[in-house]
Amino acid sequence: MLVQDEVMGLRDPEQASTRTAPTGLEAGATLNDAVRDLITTYHDLNTTKPDILREEPSPLEFMRYVARNRPFVIKNGATGWKARQKWNASYLKEVMQGQTVNVSLTPHGNADSVISLPSSGSIFVKPYERSEDFSSVLDAIVAQTHSPSPSPKEGPRQPIRYAQTQNDNLRDEYTSLFADVPASIPFARVALGQGPDAVNFWLGSAASVTALHKDNYENIYVQILGRKHFVLLPPVDAPCVNERSVLAGTYAPRRRDHAAEGAEDAETEKLVIQIDEPATYVPFATWDPDVPSVNATPYSKYAQPMRVALDEGDMLYLPALWYHKVSQSCNDEGLCCAVNYWYDLDFGGGFWSTAGFVRTVGLLSAQDGEH
Repeated sequence: MLVQDEVMGLRDPEQASTRTAPTGLEAGATLNDAVRDLITTYHDLNTTKPDILREEPSPLEFMRYVARNRPFVIKNGATGWKARQKWNASYLKEVMQGQTVNVSLTPHGNADSVISLPSSGSIFVKPYERSEDFSSVLDAIVAQTHSPSPSPKEGPRQPIRYAQTQNDNLRDEYTSLFADVPASIPFARVALGQGPDAVNFWLGSAASVTALHKDNYENIYVQILGRKHFVLLPPVDAPCVNERSVLAGTYAPRRRDHAAEGAEDAETEKLVIQIDEPATYVPFATWDPDVPSVNATPYSKYAQPMRVALDEGDMLYLPALWYHKVSQSCNDEGLCCAVNYWYDLDFGGGFWSTAGFVRTVGLLSAQDGEH
């Protein structure tokens, strides 16, 4: 607005010209400095420990955590569930008797992860999947826990099995077990105004590790048997994880014919990586917070991972877009079993677009550093 108001104390017109707004950064600061400041300020203001609750939150209390995008653990939150009271090896085999399930097989327990090739380069590798009798899968998982790793002379061990189909499997192939858990988590259903998009069943051994990744879901994770170990990074740490586009492949069995040796059928020799056709590149985090010096970005050193251990009966709220790496410890039977509820992220408002902006700026500034 142009006005004719009298101005007192103005020494010259140049004095009234606008200036660049202060950033809080030092003079001459760059985009890299702004990204660093974003990460360090977040960690200065937020603890690396989750809130520990002794009872379920109300829907309003839960919504406050969703709004802040911060995790919490409910100690013994699922103690009263039938699953906690009933599930063990014999019960699971009895209820699932005669049923086949989809199982993931990998040579190292490394489904959906980035592997480095000896010659250089990396591949994002997915597991080999096939249908097997549930009882056989459970027995194989127990054997993975109690059998020592073979020596080089003994050759490769049997593939690592993990029941981990993240496709609402507890309401599908594991529907016989669904009655033992709530159909939804009441405080989440009321607060979010929706039921779960998926309810998943997980059964594996300590040999399986889930690589660092993120999901577009509000996640309620419930430990039934054994123990889970989470390494968590908030969305603001996206510039730390060194996301790259990685060539995709899938484990597949290489078979050899033993007819000359008297074998009646082809026998699986080992799992090998088959590059996907057509060639596909998958964006994936390549930095591991447990091996921080490898594949680090200039920002990785500013990350402050949150480490969470879930005991039997504990519940974890894992907010949408948090990066998480997951390992596990088995119970005395050799099993680790969990259930999780995925509630779809609300893509309205500013959170989704802001998180995407942070990721993009981090990628661009890292590219500038490479050049």
